[in-house]
Amino acid sequence: MHRRQKPGAPEHKRDLAAHGGALSMSHNDTRSFFNFSQLVLSAGHLKSPPVLKHSKITYFEVEILDVQSKKQICIVDKVPPSSTLLDVKHKFHKACPQWYPSRVGLQLERNGPYLKDSINIQSLAVSSIITLYFTDLGQQVGWTTFFLTEYTGPLLIYLLFYIRLSTIYDQVESMKNFRHPVVHLACFCHCLHYIRHLLETLFVHKFSGGHTPLKNMIKGCAFYWGFTSWIAYYINHPRYTPPSFGHRQVSFAALAFLMCEAGNHFINVALAHQNHSGSKACFPSPTYNPFTWLFLLVSCPNYTYEVGSWISFTVMTQTLPVGIFAFLMVIQMSLWAQKKHKLYLKRFYPEVGRSAPQSQEGTVCEVLPILLLICSMTLGTSFKSIPFVTLNSSGNNRRLSGLTSMLRSPCSVTDCIQTPFSLLVSSTEILGHKVNQSTACY
Repeated sequence: MHRRQKPGAPEHKRDLAAHGGALSMSHNDTRSFFNFSQLVLSAGHLKSPPVLKHSKITYFEVEILDVQSKKQICIVDKVPPSSTLLDVKHKFHKACPQWYPSRVGLQLERNGPYLKDSINIQSLAVSSIITLYFTDLGQQVGWTTFFLTEYTGPLLIYLLFYIRLSTIYDQVESMKNFRHPVVHLACFCHCLHYIRHLLETLFVHKFSGGHTPLKNMIKGCAFYWGFTSWIAYYINHPRYTPPSFGHRQVSFAALAFLMCEAGNHFINVALAHQNHSGSKACFPSPTYNPFTWLFLLVSCPNYTYEVGSWISFTVMTQTLPVGIFAFLMVIQMSLWAQKKHKLYLKRFYPEVGRSAPQSQEGTVCEVLPILLLICSMTLGTSFKSIPFVTLNSSGNNRRLSGLTSMLRSPCSVTDCIQTPFSLLVSSTEILGHKVNQSTACY
């Protein structure tokens, strides 16, 4: 029979220590829990931690279809809502490297207008999938390159004819015949005209359109370069004859040409300052510069001055090619003035643009004041019973009332030189309503 062994002294002490430690730990935990409860009760109700809201960004998918066949070209996915159409074009260029962004034309509808690069993609979205139609715009060039190429050609071509190259004119005849002073004056005026255009392209004009098709530059260069060759060949020909009225005709025409060139420059500077001054868009209005006062008569004085320059050059040189070129410039500037006038009405006076759709007749008067003024200064023409075109838009018929009354009566050359200044002074009260409207910003 086995006897039960008693635990040894060291083991007995170890058990008592463990049991006492457990009791002390449970007593400490109770005390800590009681202190924590008192702290919670004194602090008030426990607040639940705030729930973090995760913002979910919705991405768009842009499906690009061919405008002719309606076949899918590619899908641009993961387009953020803050993206612009230019960002979509860059992603489209990565998928299709043969079409760079300036060559891509995108439309919402097959027959709709091309969308601007600055438009936000979220404004086009009806759902998460946006369908756009693609058109290849062809090779593109920047507007600065376009105008520099178009205006540099006439400047150099005219100088080649002016020095009378042996490959163009007979050298013996060129040395024998004396050049009339109008030939040198015409070269100076022609070079001044295109140098002004080049400098304004570099330092004044700000082009927002970005690019234009290469074929437009080819057509523009063919027009300007071709006419410059024809004009320069006749004016610098050894058998060129001076104008019929001699020094008087040349002097007045040269003076009118310089005035129109100065006016064109100041108008372009004023338009650039108003468009890029950082303030709200305002209707183009005259400033303290007298050359900008033509805003009181027409909406596009820069086109009026451009036409005046070429009419003056025609009278000064009295050559048929310059006259044909000036006639074509009148047509072109009238079309541009009509387009710009409609844009002004739509932008600043939408209620007038809706109520007066026949206001395109006003483009005739864009070039009429300067044309009559130059003719009177150079030839002393009598303006009697001249038909005028009245405008249907608000206030435009009043704009020409003073001019009509002054030009319907016979006038001498001296009187016609004073006509624009007298007109501006006498018609201030009549045109004050337009000035007040033009200074209002929208």
